[in-house]
Amino acid sequence: MPRATCRAAAAALDALPGLRLRALSRWWESAPIPPMPGAPWFVNGVARLEGEADPEALLAALHAIEAAHHRARPYPNAPRTLDLDLLDCDGALRDGPGLILPHPRLHERAFVLRPLAEVAPRWRHPRAGAGVDALIARLPPQEIAPLGP
Repeated sequence: MPRATCRAAAAALDALPGLRLRALSRWWESAPIPPMPGAPWFVNGVARLEGEADPEALLAALHAIEAAHHRARPYPNAPRTLDLDLLDCDGALRDGPGLILPHPRLHERAFVLRPLAEVAPRWRHPRAGAGVDALIARLPPQEIAPLGP
């Protein structure tokens, strides 16, 4: 079921006005961060979109896709049906309020960086300047594995 939800979300991303889905990583399974005993592992992936979109409008569209898949936010890091994050928007730097770009924790998470490396191997962190492979090399051990077809 989680992969079907992720596939449906990818199709919804490709249907966003002004944007096209140009690349989609494999699906990855990862343990929750922070650890939550008894919580299911998450299915993760990264989509690379191309086109023109206002970052705030894009984030609102992501939230609408989540809502269509019954996303609830009962407490921080709660298990969820779908979680769509805006990781980077053409290297834009934003410090809030609200939207922060690039995503403030993307460089700490294997479940983001490993699929990101598949769809944007030459991506560089807009603040740190480090490439995705260098960021992966700096990660502490995290439980993550690619899923089969």
